[in-house]
Amino acid sequence: MSTPHTTARVRKAVVPAAGLGTRFLPATKATPKEMLPVVDKPAIQYVVEEAAAAGLDDVLMVTGRHKRAIEDHFDHAFELEQALAAKGDTVRLDAVRDPARLADIHHIRQGDPLGLGHAVLCARQHVGDQPFAVLLGDDLIDPRETLLSRMLDVRDRYAGSVVALMEVPPEQVHLYGCAAVAPCGGDEGDVVRVTGLVEKPDRANAPSRYAVIGRYVLDPAVFDVLDRTAPGRGGEIQLTDALAHLAATGTVHGVIFSGRRYDTGDKADYLRTVVRLACERPDLGPEFIGWLKTFVAGLEQGEPWREGREGRAAA
Repeated sequence: MSTPHTTARVRKAVVPAAGLGTRFLPATKATPKEMLPVVDKPAIQYVVEEAAAAGLDDVLMVTGRHKRAIEDHFDHAFELEQALAAKGDTVRLDAVRDPARLADIHHIRQGDPLGLGHAVLCARQHVGDQPFAVLLGDDLIDPRETLLSRMLDVRDRYAGSVVALMEVPPEQVHLYGCAAVAPCGGDEGDVVRVTGLVEKPDRANAPSRYAVIGRYVLDPAVFDVLDRTAPGRGGEIQLTDALAHLAATGTVHGVIFSGRRYDTGDKADYLRTVVRLACERPDLGPEFIGWLKTFVAGLEQGEPWREGREGRAAA
């Protein structure tokens, strides 16, 4: 028998942000990894902007100890705002005010770091019996993409839960939750029915090359399943395990995404993300690209310091 699900419209988003950020130590010893800057905004602001752009005006941050900087960033900074206003610096004033104006933002602490499934379960009281989105901060979706809005549309059509899927090379499937999929019977080529999910499978045992990336639209039925889900891989309560249970009831669909996605989950990917987004900024890109070209030319000639400096001077 299928798990009951609600057909209500999605209005709330949950952003898990309680991780320790160990891959970025020592930078994250006292600074939340979600607050590391991507060009000139913390990574987590891009995520909240994405939720707001999709019409989700209620955002719950699930944080942990030493995450006060996240709360402060999405609050008003009255002294700073007054100082900028007194200088007539409207551009920076708007930039400072923007985070607090994105949505109605709430905060709750996860307490014990028991995994993503537990972080989602911490949102139960705030979410109630309504469907909700979950956005992970390690995945940044380009603002020109409409992935989350598309997932909300699929949720409206099929109800149940929806996950974002992206085809990855075989050598990368062990890094993700991996989905078994089947045609959903509709006329939408980017929508599939998810029949099973495995968290970080071995390459030989992966059900497909469709990886679950960090966007979910979840039916509240997931909470009862998470309540019954035992710790899995890594001793943590895995959201993938709960979704696998729901998939067996036929209530999980996937949206296959092939657009622009930026991974900030490790140092190399984080650096690539910063460079890509900086190059696309109209206020930074032209000069930065010019410098980058001369820097790379300098690397090839064995003198990156001289070529980089001259490139900047020329720009």
